Amino acid sequence: MPTTPAVPLPPASGAWREGDPPGRRQWHTREKPLPLEAGGELPGVRVAFETWGQLAPDGSNAVLVLHALTGDSHVSGPAGPGHPTPGWWDGLVGRGLALDTDRWFVIAPNVLGGCQGSTGPASRRPDGRPWGSAFPRLTQRDQVSVETDLADALGIDHWALVVGGSMGGMRALEWAVSYPERVDALLLLATTAAASAEQIAWANIQLHAVRGDPYWHGGDYHDAGPGLGPHSGLGLARRLAHVTYRSEPELQVRFGRVPQGTEDPWNGGRYQVESYLDHHAAKLVRRFDAGSYVTLTEAMNTHDVGRGRSGTSTALRRVTARTLVAGVASDRLYPPSQQAELAAGIPAADHLRVIESPYGHDGFLIEAEQVAELVSELLGS
Repeated sequence: MPTTPAVPLPPASGAWREGDPPGRRQWHTREKPLPLEAGGELPGVRVAFETWGQLAPDGSNAVLVLHALTGDSHVSGPAGPGHPTPGWWDGLVGRGLALDTDRWFVIAPNVLGGCQGSTGPASRRPDGRPWGSAFPRLTQRDQVSVETDLADALGIDHWALVVGGSMGGMRALEWAVSYPERVDALLLLATTAAASAEQIAWANIQLHAVRGDPYWHGGDYHDAGPGLGPHSGLGLARRLAHVTYRSEPELQVRFGRVPQGTEDPWNGGRYQVESYLDHHAAKLVRRFDAGSYVTLTEAMNTHDVGRGRSGTSTALRRVTARTLVAGVASDRLYPPSQQAELAAGIPAADHLRVIESPYGHDGFLIEAEQVAELVSELLGS
C-alpha cells in the first residue's frame, strides 16, 4: 500500500544562515558598534538588502521600501534558492509597474533584528555563538540608524520616496521625522504614530505563546536539531496574529463553518478556517525565527514617534516630505482612525486615503493596484 512521504522536520530556526544560498541579497556591514536607544551597543551589525534598477549619477531616483513584521528584503522576484517565498509586493516593483525599475532604483533592506540576512538573534556574535537570549532590545530608531548607514554607503543622501506598511510604516515615519531633509516623499500604509494599548495587548499574548514553548530555552535554541525549536509557540503566535490581520466578514464569507475536506469537526477533525491557520503557522516556522519574532514584536510595542520629542503633534510637524497616508477600510488591527491622526498631524499630508478591501490589515499587501495608484501620485508617474 503506497505511503505518504514523511515531511522533513523544520530546522530549529527558519532564519537564513551563513552558507545558505544568498539569492539576490547584498550586504552592508557597519564599521563601528551601533549605539542603542535603550542603552548599550550592538557590535558587528550587518544589513542584508536587495536592489532593483540603477542608481542615477546624482542619486536622485532612490526609493526605500520597508517591510512588515514577517517580511524581508525580497520585495520582488520568484521563490528559489535563498528565498523561500516569492516577492511580497511583486505587483508594485518591476519594469512598467508603479515603481518602474527602468526609472527608479528600489532598495529593500531586511530590518535589523530580522532573520533573513541582517543581524538578529539567530546571527553569530563575535565569539561565534548565536546571539539568542543575549540579543539586545531594539527600537525603530535603532533600525533606521542602520538604514542611514546603508544609504550613506550607497551614496544616497535623500530618498525620492520612502514607503512602508504596518511595521514598515513605523520605520518610514521615523525616517521622515528623524531625517526630514533626506525624505522627499512619504507613503504610510496601515500604520500608526504610536502602538496602541490594544496592539500591545495582542502582541503580549503572542510573546507569551513563543516564550511558553518548552523548546524556547530562554531564547537559546538556535543550535538545536531539526524539530527542536519553539515551533508550537511561534505557530500559535502566527495563528493569533493572522486572525487580527484579516477581517471577520472575509473569514466568514471565505470559510464559514465548512469542514476541511472529509474531516469531521465533531470527531477530532477541523473546520476549513482552522486548516487555513494551521497552514500559515506551518509556513512561518520554516521561514522565520522565533527570536526575531520576539525582538521585532517588542520593537513595535515601543513605537512612539513622539517619545523624547515633546509628543506626537510636535514630532509629526517635523515631517516635510510630500506625504500620503492610507488606511484599509476593514483593518481591525490598525484601524483607519490611526491613519487619520497621522494625516491630520503631518503638515504636508493630503487627506486620508482609504484602501477599499475586505482583507483587513493585509489589504495593504494584497491590494497592490490601489497602492500603486498612491505611489504613482507621489512620484508623478
